[in-house]
Amino acid sequence: MTATSRPVIGVFDSGVGGLTVLRELLRQVPQADYLYFGDTARLPYGSKSVETVAKYAISAAEFLVKQGAQHLVIACNTATALAFDRIASAVRVPALGVIEPGAEIASTASKTRKAVVIATEGTCNSHAYQKALAARGIEAREKPCPLFVPLVEEGWIEHEVTERVAHIYLDEIFAGEFADADALVLGCTHYPLLKPLLRRVVPERVTIVDSAEATANAMAQRLGALDPSGEPSVKFFATDSVEKFRKAGEKFMGWKITDVAHVDIES
Repeated sequence: MTATSRPVIGVFDSGVGGLTVLRELLRQVPQADYLYFGDTARLPYGSKSVETVAKYAISAAEFLVKQGAQHLVIACNTATALAFDRIASAVRVPALGVIEPGAEIASTASKTRKAVVIATEGTCNSHAYQKALAARGIEAREKPCPLFVPLVEEGWIEHEVTERVAHIYLDEIFAGEFADADALVLGCTHYPLLKPLLRRVVPERVTIVDSAEATANAMAQRLGALDPSGEPSVKFFATDSVEKFRKAGEKFMGWKITDVAHVDIES
């Protein structure tokens, strides 16, 4: 990538959760333009078979490449966990998932070489984070936290109910064999919105590893020096209700979303 070119980065997820990754990309790599694809008509990916997830993810990736994406970010833990290699080999542009960057940051942060990963059931069942962390000498315990996604989408980010649920999920994890774990990996793109709440719940010594931040950092390193001129443009695509995507997405982005196009990916 030359210093004068302005890359186009395609980001996709099964819904709006990947917007936490987009938000971090805009913060860390503002010298790029962005295309975001939310496959809202076919979510959730977590309950689908490997074959179905691969099929959906590849179609999303191919769509973004046709729209001009020069780099691809798979901002979906399930798609990264179950089908990264198949997605990467199906498109002609470099692809980056959310699991390896998160595992890398966790391995740097952990001194005890023990980490806890919280994610959806599908991501935990894949053991993708456990394998990525093991490859870096980190012993990991995985914990599905299925209630976090609907609580975040409801906007209950600082609600007492959410904090109570977090305690139920996490108090038991940071005990016994993993009492000395010192890294918590957020293995779902919804979870970064809960960071302030989770910071109050987990022990002070624990570093919270945000895979969205880690992925954006990995992309920034991959791209290197870029032309600092101009402002990033963002175009959104959704496979279901544009209005529903817009309303939900604004909770994640923190600003008004206007440019959303409806896409019938299966036509």
